Amino acid sequence: MKYLSLAFLVLTGLAFADARQVDDYQWEGVNRIVAIGDLHGDYDRYLAALQAAGLVNRKGKWSAGDTHFVQTGDVPDRGPDTGRIIEHLRRLGKEAQRKGGRVHSLIGNHEAMNVYGDLRYVHEGEYEAFVSRGSKTLRDRYFDLYMQSLEANAPERFAELPDNFREQWDMQHPLGWVEHRQSWDPAFNPDGEDAKWVLGNKVAVRINDTVFVHGGISGYYCQNSLASLTEKVVAALANFDPATPGILEDEFGPLWYRGLSGDEPRAAPETVDAILANHGAKHIVVGHTPTSGVIWPQYDGKVIMIDTGISAAYGGHVAYLEITTEGVFAGYPSGKFPLPSGGEDLVAYLEKVAGLNPDNPYLQQRLKLLREPPAPPPADTPPEADEPAAGEAPQPIPICGISP
Repeated sequence: MKYLSLAFLVLTGLAFADARQVDDYQWEGVNRIVAIGDLHGDYDRYLAALQAAGLVNRKGKWSAGDTHFVQTGDVPDRGPDTGRIIEHLRRLGKEAQRKGGRVHSLIGNHEAMNVYGDLRYVHEGEYEAFVSRGSKTLRDRYFDLYMQSLEANAPERFAELPDNFREQWDMQHPLGWVEHRQSWDPAFNPDGEDAKWVLGNKVAVRINDTVFVHGGISGYYCQNSLASLTEKVVAALANFDPATPGILEDEFGPLWYRGLSGDEPRAAPETVDAILANHGAKHIVVGHTPTSGVIWPQYDGKVIMIDTGISAAYGGHVAYLEITTEGVFAGYPSGKFPLPSGGEDLVAYLEKVAGLNPDNPYLQQRLKLLREPPAPPPADTPPEADEPAAGEAPQPIPICGISP
């Protein structure tokens, strides 16, 4: 009877091959993949996205069996809940693996920025989350060490400090700042929990026929392996040199590149095809560039944008991407739709999504552009003022190269 039941499942298409890990960056035979984009410190909407996708139950515990869940980076900044999200992702990864699933947390530009100390977008609530009874004493001690170092190494600057310097310094270093750096900066503290979490994550992975990466892959990195992308980023973070940030701040690097998402300079279609061929994939899924509420295909569906602006800082647009043996779907709290690749199907799809969110003006604007695309400029239109003069054309992006 057991063998008959198994045969019945196979014949009816209800049984799938077990997922197989090819290497640290590639998996095959995965039954179901769910991906969500940038979270930016919003725990409630992060949890709402997980629940909409059926990844967790009401208690926030893994309930998706052997599903692979990909979070494409940018957990921190702009919201106060980064610590809660990271803690939950860690726990969820353990729960998923016990059920045959996986959680893949990718490195985004904001994870990198927090590690190497670019704190422009850190929400005040992030620091407050680290505050304890000993925070003031710890900050005073750090300030004293800072002043001693300044006096010893830059006596002229030390002598010129204004009378209210401590007040200014405290504004730039609120309570919890020292603990934040102890957790995020490996140079500050090699055992920092958040730094270890980031350095243990990947920049890009391939699951079945889909590559996932935060920003994108440009022609400069087209031939790089998924392993080399991670190795380059992790090495640069572990030994950060502000004079030569390299891949960490490269606008064409995997953490920052927006050319696959429609920003100029757009990736050439040949580059997209070369990337897919290099990794044996059919799709590239990216976050980083907000769509203001819609899972959006580019390049005839070869590129899929999933940074819908889940965080309240970007509108709170909860959505997820789902890939199964039945196809590719865009999921929203009110339902999910097959994701089209283009043409009239794209208009019909966006009409459905806009219907779910009638108060979202960005979707209406996008829909209008789809229905009434702007006319191309006349052939004799003069160049824009900021275009390079004749003979000063920028170096073209390679169709498909490899970074040094």
